[in-house]
Amino acid sequence: MTAEIIAVGSELLTPQRVDTNSLFLTRKLNECGIEVVRKTIIGDDRQRLAREILRARESSDVVIMTGGLGPTLDDLSRDAAADALGLKLVFHQQIVDWIEERFRRRGRKMADVNRRQAYILEGAEIIRNAQGTAPGQWFEDDAGILILLPGPPRELEPVFAEECMPRFEKIESPYQYYTVSMRVTGVSESDLDQRIGPIYSAEQRVATTILSAPGDIQIHLRAKAATQAEARTIAEELAVLIEAELGQQIYTHKDEPLEEVVGRLFHEHGMTLAVAESCTGGLLAERITAIAGASRYFAGGFVSYTEDAKIGWLGVDPSTIDGHGAVSRETAAAMARAVRDKAKASVGAAITGVAGPGGGTETTPVGTVFIGIASEGGVDVEERQFGGERELIRSLAAQKTLELLLRIVRQGR
Repeated sequence: MTAEIIAVGSELLTPQRVDTNSLFLTRKLNECGIEVVRKTIIGDDRQRLAREILRARESSDVVIMTGGLGPTLDDLSRDAAADALGLKLVFHQQIVDWIEERFRRRGRKMADVNRRQAYILEGAEIIRNAQGTAPGQWFEDDAGILILLPGPPRELEPVFAEECMPRFEKIESPYQYYTVSMRVTGVSESDLDQRIGPIYSAEQRVATTILSAPGDIQIHLRAKAATQAEARTIAEELAVLIEAELGQQIYTHKDEPLEEVVGRLFHEHGMTLAVAESCTGGLLAERITAIAGASRYFAGGFVSYTEDAKIGWLGVDPSTIDGHGAVSRETAAAMARAVRDKAKASVGAAITGVAGPGGGTETTPVGTVFIGIASEGGVDVEERQFGGERELIRSLAAQKTLELLLRIVRQGR
């Protein structure tokens, strides 16, 4: 079986919003032996949506629409689906009752506009949504399956897992899929592909996807076979070959960021961490504390942005800054030692650099960053020259620091 995903919403066509639902749905559909062959984003336009639904239903067995099920006039998924199928929308009082009860539990009164969410495609099954007010819909006919799902991930994910997956699992598929994932740091996308391209391209039974973000790359190996056991064997055998090439540049096989892996290893080794940041302005600490339970290993940090803060708060010797500059190997080392001592932590990490767009010199141009790591084994400082705009430089500096911390914690020092 093949499937297409239509993400609905004009906000998804702006730089501020990213469609993450399709990644979740693709993974879940693959588990059921269903191949996702196309993903589309359509703005809030009823006619365009209706045309896209018709096109998708002619091409694929399953069409899933995400979003556009809210109560406002720009939520058009129901109307567009009715137009495409030539069906009526039928009002269901029980849905209004559910929504009103949800509002009552929160001490609020339901607005009349929420009644729009009680209209369901004629002949469709209602999919309960325990996390929100927009029920999903499951419609099936000779042309295939059309599913309407709420847009917020916190609603879509449990609705699909609890209501749709059991339905799909009852449908027999001639193929099964299995995906092995790995995340890599410390290598560029082009260098990575040069190293592993000859490996994965030789295995025609596996579809390889490489997703790149600043300093961080995801590799997905999706194998297709008659049984999931066979697909798993194919994917894992290819993964072994790639692992042999990349080694410890692979930091996880799960869907977890580098800061989560670093934090878990710090906790497992009984180690603690403190940070001192200058050009990153707290970005490193923010990433670390975004992970639940960070207090088990993260002592805290200083945003010592000025020279006075480096001297007064951290206790960096003024002669170090006077002699070598605030952005220097020596100052990074002093910051790392100071924050480790002040926090009584196992490891101290420090970042100082020039993020731009101004402030660079001939000796320390924009993009120059020094990262110091102080531990029981001494102090290591790495100099980097990052390219790009200010935010990219700051992001790469924080990512590189986490990479260095991963190396330290793997060594247990």
